[in-house]
Amino acid sequence: MSIQDYIYILQWWFPIFLLGLIFFPITSVIFESFFDKGYIFSRVIALGTISYLSLVVSDLHVLKFNPFSILSIVTILLIVNILIWNKKRGFKLNSQIIYAVIFEELLFICGIVLWSFVRGHEPSINGLEKFMDFGFLNSILRSDYMPPTDMWFPPFPINYYYFGHLSTAVLTKISFLPSFITFNLMIATLFSFAFSLTFSLGANLIKNVTSLKKGIFGGIISAVFLTFAGNLHMIYGLFKAYDVNNPVPFWNLPFLPLSFPNGYWYPNATRFIPYTIHEFPIYSFVVSDLHGHVLDIMYVLLSIALIYTLFLKKGVDKITLVVVTFFLSIMYMTNAWDGGIYLLLVALIIGFKNFKFLKIKSDHKFTKIINNLMVVNVKSFLFNFLKSFLIIFVLFFLFSLPFSSHFDSGEIVHGIGVVCAPGFLTNIGHIGPFLFEANHCQHSTWWELLTLYGFFYFFVVSFIIFILRFKKLKLLPEDIFILALIFLSTVLIIVPEFVYLKDIYPAHYRANTMFKLVYQAFMMLSIVSSYVLVRILSKTRNFIFYILSCLFIIPVLIYPYFAIKSYYGDLKTYTGIDGTQYLKTRYPDDYAAINWINTNIKGRPVMVEAQGDSYTDYERISSNTGLPTILGWTVHEWLWRGSYEVPAPRIQEVKDIYESRDLNLTKKILKKYNAQYIYVGGLEYQKYNNINSEKFLKLGKIVYKIGQTTIYKLSI
Repeated sequence: MSIQDYIYILQWWFPIFLLGLIFFPITSVIFESFFDKGYIFSRVIALGTISYLSLVVSDLHVLKFNPFSILSIVTILLIVNILIWNKKRGFKLNSQIIYAVIFEELLFICGIVLWSFVRGHEPSINGLEKFMDFGFLNSILRSDYMPPTDMWFPPFPINYYYFGHLSTAVLTKISFLPSFITFNLMIATLFSFAFSLTFSLGANLIKNVTSLKKGIFGGIISAVFLTFAGNLHMIYGLFKAYDVNNPVPFWNLPFLPLSFPNGYWYPNATRFIPYTIHEFPIYSFVVSDLHGHVLDIMYVLLSIALIYTLFLKKGVDKITLVVVTFFLSIMYMTNAWDGGIYLLLVALIIGFKNFKFLKIKSDHKFTKIINNLMVVNVKSFLFNFLKSFLIIFVLFFLFSLPFSSHFDSGEIVHGIGVVCAPGFLTNIGHIGPFLFEANHCQHSTWWELLTLYGFFYFFVVSFIIFILRFKKLKLLPEDIFILALIFLSTVLIIVPEFVYLKDIYPAHYRANTMFKLVYQAFMMLSIVSSYVLVRILSKTRNFIFYILSCLFIIPVLIYPYFAIKSYYGDLKTYTGIDGTQYLKTRYPDDYAAINWINTNIKGRPVMVEAQGDSYTDYERISSNTGLPTILGWTVHEWLWRGSYEVPAPRIQEVKDIYESRDLNLTKKILKKYNAQYIYVGGLEYQKYNNINSEKFLKLGKIVYKIGQTTIYKLSI
């Protein structure tokens, strides 16, 4: 890595470090039972809280979204944390806490450096969803007040889950780095958070049932599983390649171990079940889209840790419940599904805590455990459960209001589809929110599910056998929490086999449902598997379990080698973490123009550019500058706006701006969208064969010109 890239990393890391220190007092109170006092979680609590308050004050037009307002919020929160520290008299800063803090800080820094190094071999903010994510980030950075304008559909606000991009924008503002650097640094930071947060959570879970030494070991295993593990699809590398559109069980293929990996292609592990998506964290880090499900990893891990602390406290602690609800709302604003998923986990935990039970011992039979669970008063249980959930729902509604007041989820989701609905229901079509669509009967086979989740369920089954086998084993609170994670994860994997949320994709109708649900199942089961591994090995020296564990672990940990090697060109050519340098060679004139725009054009004036399809290089100006254009990627706007008929008319209007000889028509369209600039470059000439440049001179003047690229400022 270059010295400049290390400087970028230092300049990015330092404000994150300071924010964590500022929030350590309140974090140490929340995570008082953790041996590290939740040190690494403090920076996520800080980032979420500061981003949220920045959203609120800018939405209310109290303060503009800029470094001054963010630092003002930080100052107020610093005072609050000092008061909390003084009131609680802090804690004794013993050697255990100091060593834990130093170790976790080293993990965090190493994680950022490692993935920045990896990204530096292909840092381009180009391909897949990157234009969209970068456009969101840049649009927020250009905004004085929230909500940010949709750069591809002005004057309307972004109708998508942008809170994670807002968090990235907050760090961009206070690090004083350009977004083409912070985009990649945020990916590296999320990678680092995935590892370090999981380490802390896993270490504290395992330490409480074994020892600190084993807890640290288990924490590292947890972090490795969640951050690096793939699935058992890697086994297909030992067999002859199959038709990816028609997968078959690996045992039906010729066994070719000597030619491993037999042309193995890493994305197939995330598209193994036809017409679906079942990604996991390491794949996300490799392809490096700064998308909601990735941005939410840090908030998800924090929320699991918070729910665990809620579980450990006596009764239902109201303060912890409020904090949990706050971050449930943040998850909703970052990646909506996650808010609902972890609301279910809270329900499981609160429900369990409202049971009063006798001593629980495992006598080989789950029926005896269940018999020992004794509800003292059903009415009391229901009252306490509903009271807790009423608090959650009211607070969730209030916390998410600054986002949801500008967001219409109904435009994205159009009902709940039923998989393989019977014929008489498909004739009806729908009942309430439930849809019964003909020819919507996709099911996963048992061997497909085994390929994807067999690694985890080896440990799940082992854990159940472990509980049933040892008569004198006391079922600890951590064991119960792990069982809750197992139950919820299993439900998430099963749900897409029965229902799906309806979106705009016809053949891939259950893809997004499966994607969002099993992504979280993968994360929870990673924590489960590491816990089970250490829990069993600390209690028994079962040689068979040890060997089988190794046989399952090896293939899933081989996956990142092939994924990183493939995407990043064997890590042979390091080019730095500037995400826009690809433009220098592919579109040099656009690169120069984008730099000029970012330097000279302030605010959010509409700039017309060529309209193109999703996942193309069209909309490179709006994406790289945050300036709104009349219409961006059509399919994306179709998804966000609920109907193709909404964005469709703008396609012809943009074409008319460039090609029409009718000056009055052109003026009418430009005024309709309050356009102030017209961009004419290489892609515009490719898209529109009859560009009428003379017309633009009648509408305004040239403010920038280099090569075949011209920017006109309108004066109509």
